[in-house]
Parts: sequence; structure tokens; C-alpha cells
Amino acid sequence: MMETEAGKTGVGVSLKARLSQTEAVLAPGAYDALSALLIAQAGFEAAYLSGASIAYTQLGRPDIGLLDLSQVADVTARVRDRVSLALFVDADTGFGNALNVQHTVRILERAGAAAIQIEDQTAPKRCGHLAGKALISASEMTGKVKAAVDARKSEDTLIIARTDAIAVEGFERALERAALYHDAGADILFVEAPQDLGQMQRLGSAFPEAVMLANMVEGGKTPLLTKDQLQALGFRIVISPGSLARAYAFMAQEFLLQLRRTGSTAAARDRMLDFTQINALLGLGELMAAGEAYEGRRGEAAE
Repeated sequence: MMETEAGKTGVGVSLKARLSQTEAVLAPGAYDALSALLIAQAGFEAAYLSGASIAYTQLGRPDIGLLDLSQVADVTARVRDRVSLALFVDADTGFGNALNVQHTVRILERAGAAAIQIEDQTAPKRCGHLAGKALISASEMTGKVKAAVDARKSEDTLIIARTDAIAVEGFERALERAALYHDAGADILFVEAPQDLGQMQRLGSAFPEAVMLANMVEGGKTPLLTKDQLQALGFRIVISPGSLARAYAFMAQEFLLQLRRTGSTAAARDRMLDFTQINALLGLGELMAAGEAYEGRRGEAAE
């Protein structure tokens, strides 16, 4: 079972300690408490709280910098209240300058993040697999990384530094930026949107002392590889940030079209949970039993 403390994974093992193990961590993308609960019940040890997926599901909009810190922090706290997965939290650009980054780290750490990600795009940012991105200077981002490291209360709260430089300045410059961010204290390096297997291989071996993160995006710029393949290349974290939201949207479209066409949900009955099943998944029985115990009703029933 997972520990109830933020940042814990396995039996009493911090995310920091877990990442020292050989096997890579696979983290599906979550966007609310229900998606995180499903990820936990499927047996995963971590989830990636995706800014893109929050924008998709909470705003009905693409990932173009519309989210703010309060929205991300609210979702983080709701997810942490429901599950004890280790949470990687996407904090976009840190929502401002270095001082804003420190505020962001303090807020998200309190909300339950085990790792907090900031990136070197200008604001408003864009999804890493969209065109038209722009970057802040490497020196400004280095300052942001240092600010994030200084702001965290616990060294078990990890800082992820992401660079989007491949699309803007080229692959070699992306490596240079990643090295600077690592030297500034980033615990995890995320070089976004490598475009072929050769770039993936170089990234996996370029920073032997760093924890490298690989982002798998269906229809994006990066080849889709398995966790085992990425682990063999040297990556220690594999995220699928928008996959669950995209799967949901696909299935929901099919369901709604069928409902409109037939006027009934009967044809989809074998591909959905019924009222009893969804309440069982959500823990209704345990909550009802707890409520009765606090009210003294269970004792009265036994008499």
C-alpha cells in the first residue's frame, strides 16, 4: 500500500529514494481526483498532474498558458486528499519570475506535490509539442531553478527543470541548457520534444548523474517507446501526461453519439460502470461505515 504522506511511494519510500532504483517510474497523466484514483487502483505508484490535461478538462481549452497557480494548486490538493500517489506537478513557467517561482513551489509543496516542474518558455507558454514557442534566457531560467531549490521546505520535494530549446534553438543548445539547469540544482531534467531515436539515445546518456524524464505524447514530435525501451536508453521517469484525457475524450465522443442516435445508454451497458459499481469504486461502503461508526449507529444495531 502507498503511504499517506505526500511524496511517498511504496512502503515508506520517498520519490527521491525510489528514483535511485533501477526500474524507471511510469506516471500516467492525472487531471482530477477521479483520474488519480483510477491510476492508483490500476497499481501505479505515481501520477503526473498535467497542466495540459487540466486545461483540457477544467477549461475545455488547449494547453496555451491559460491556467494559473490557484487552479493547479486546487487540483493538486484535491488529488492529494484522495490518493497517496507520488505526484509530479506541472507548474508551467512557475507563473512568473524567480520570486513567483518560489511562491509556486511553496504553494504546491504544501498542496502535496512530490516533484514540481518549471520550464524555460516565455509566458504565455504553449504545449511542448506545439509550434511557435519562445524561450526566456538560459540565465533567467537558471535563476528560476535556484529560486525553486531554495524555496522548498524538504529536500524530498524534487525540482524538475524542463527546456523547450530543441524546437527553438536546436538540439545542441538544448543539451547546454539542460546542463546549466542541472548545475543550478535541478533534481530532474526534462528535455522536451526530441524528434528521433538518435536524439533520445543522446539524451539518455548525456547526463549520467541526472535523473532524466521522457514524455510520451501520442501524435507529438517524439517517437513512442515503451517504459522498458526508455529505461534501457537511460531515462528514469516516463510520463504519459495527456493520454488518459485523450482516451476519455475518444470514448466519451463515441458514447454521446450513440446516445444521441439511439436515445438510450443500453447499447453501451457492457462498456460502462453502473450506479452500484461506480459507488463501489469511489468507496461509498467505507464512507457509510465510517459515518455510522461516528454516529454510534453500528453499536446500536449490534445490540
